[in-house]
Amino acid sequence: MYHIVEKRKIWFLISLVSILPAFVFMLWSTATRGQPLPLSIDFTGGTVWEVQFSQPVQPAAVRQVFVDAGYGDTTVFTVNNDFTAQIKFKPVDAEEKDRLRQALEAQFGPFEELTYRSLGPAVGREVSQAAIVALAAASILILLYIAWAFRSVPHPFRYGVAAVAALIHDVLVTLSFLSIMNLVAGWELDALTLTAILTVIGYSVNDTVVIFDRLRENFHRYRNESFAVVANRSIIETATRSIATQITVLLILVAILVLGGVTLQQFVATMLVGFVSGMYSSIFNATQILVAWDERSLFHRDGKKSVGQGAAATA
Repeated sequence: MYHIVEKRKIWFLISLVSILPAFVFMLWSTATRGQPLPLSIDFTGGTVWEVQFSQPVQPAAVRQVFVDAGYGDTTVFTVNNDFTAQIKFKPVDAEEKDRLRQALEAQFGPFEELTYRSLGPAVGREVSQAAIVALAAASILILLYIAWAFRSVPHPFRYGVAAVAALIHDVLVTLSFLSIMNLVAGWELDALTLTAILTVIGYSVNDTVVIFDRLRENFHRYRNESFAVVANRSIIETATRSIATQITVLLILVAILVLGGVTLQQFVATMLVGFVSGMYSSIFNATQILVAWDERSLFHRDGKKSVGQGAAATA
């Protein structure tokens, strides 16, 4: 049998290295920019310009006009059909707007302006606060639900804490990736990226619960084995299915990343990294936290105790 639980020192170290860039970047960004994360205009405020062209357009081609003009954080989506585009970019004055209009007309011909409105910083702050509250509420509800679902085993609250810890790990790994990409390619946290992070949270918890559910079954089936051995057995029995399920999702994401174009690149890449992290944390972090808590040691120790003894000792 593979001794996954016994090597938790290695798994925890890998996780620490993976989330460290997020903390370093947030400290640096706070000191130099006044905010921990590189927020896009979805959160800081900006301009929304909806225009209708006389010919079908590709969002990537429209965005390139703004990138060439010096607005690299611009996002473009088609609305209803390929003739109408919604463009989000930083606030500009009337003269700069006319210059951008001329650039668009030179590339795509005359167009009709449907709407042009500004999103103020106050609205952006409200969106940011709502996102933080949503993440906090989701974490608390997940913790309470898992604690209730595993009430038939000793210390069910620990299962909820371990699941939320794995969830936070995946969010931090994703933020580490975004931090690196911000320095390399100027990526910023926008509404789509937030959607990707929330999706990652759901998948992370799903995989973790699958392993925990097998652990609950084996807990009653192998009462004479130590908690660490039962946990290790449960991981091995479910890891193949978890990895196979995730690989099918990852293949689809890779295909979209390669063929989906520039506008979806950041969204899909964020989910791709988050799903890989979720697969890792479910197998190598969540259950290890339970074992470390039971043995009262972050790292493996030679002393073995039965499940019954472990429950009595930690009661």
